Amino acid sequence: MSASGGTKAIVAALAANLAIAASKFVAFAFSGSSSMLAEGVHSLADSGNQGLLLLGGKKAQREATPQHPFGYGRERYIYAFLVSIVLFTVGGMFAIYEGYEKIKEPHEIEAWYWPVGVLVFAIVAEGFSFRTAIAESNELRGALSWKDFIRRAKAPELPVVLLEDFGALVGLVLALGGVGLSLLTGDGVWDGIGTVCIGALLIVIAIVLAAETKSLLLGEAAGTEEVAKIEAAVVDGRTVTGVIHMRTLHLGPEELLVAAKIAVQHDDTAAEVARAIDAAEARIREAVPIARVIYLEPDILRATPSTPAAQA
Repeated sequence: MSASGGTKAIVAALAANLAIAASKFVAFAFSGSSSMLAEGVHSLADSGNQGLLLLGGKKAQREATPQHPFGYGRERYIYAFLVSIVLFTVGGMFAIYEGYEKIKEPHEIEAWYWPVGVLVFAIVAEGFSFRTAIAESNELRGALSWKDFIRRAKAPELPVVLLEDFGALVGLVLALGGVGLSLLTGDGVWDGIGTVCIGALLIVIAIVLAAETKSLLLGEAAGTEEVAKIEAAVVDGRTVTGVIHMRTLHLGPEELLVAAKIAVQHDDTAAEVARAIDAAEARIREAVPIARVIYLEPDILRATPSTPAAQA
């Protein structure tokens, strides 16, 4: 799967969340709705998260140094992991706390048209942001389901924006439901219940993001399609006759390390093997352009009584 930073989706989400956060805080000031306060903090946290993603993408572009010879591509994973922490603490835990306080001491919502109007506006704005993220993701997703896309994507930005926008839309519906029930029943407890539900939703999304980003931070191999392309590109049928074993590792979303022990003929000269390795590296980079760091070690296979071929 190609890696993409999804910058357009991030900028669209950032613009939407800044506008939505401002409107929610205004609605909270006029109505006193805890759902609006929780949603305002949620949108503010989301805005900070998009800022973190953009910062991570910028830092990841730095050139490699002697201290960091493989570059800074994993900066994007680190900042995506920070997003999950911010979403959990600032968004989820704050909303649950605020909802609990509102359930303990409920009060009627004042100036109901402020929260209702802002929530409708926010749903439209978040819907636009979500649509942009879906359109940009579809260019990379191919035949994968959304679940598989989020789990397999090597670039963390699009899955993060997708889950944030989805969570924001569901949270807005929950907030609208809490405010609506409070207005219909005259009982502010429903506003608090809606706020707690928003917090629980954000915590679940944060946990999913943390789990997926942790896997990327630990180091993930190339996808099965890329591995197959690399193996096919290595073998030329003349000097390089097979792959004994191979390891791949994403140094970043758009940089792949390939290390392989390859089988060569026992009577090949050193010069022939060196030329074959250079040609194999060129074929690998042509087949999988993100394979930028390649180490190929030649070895000789010979048959044994127990196996068709074994490493010498």
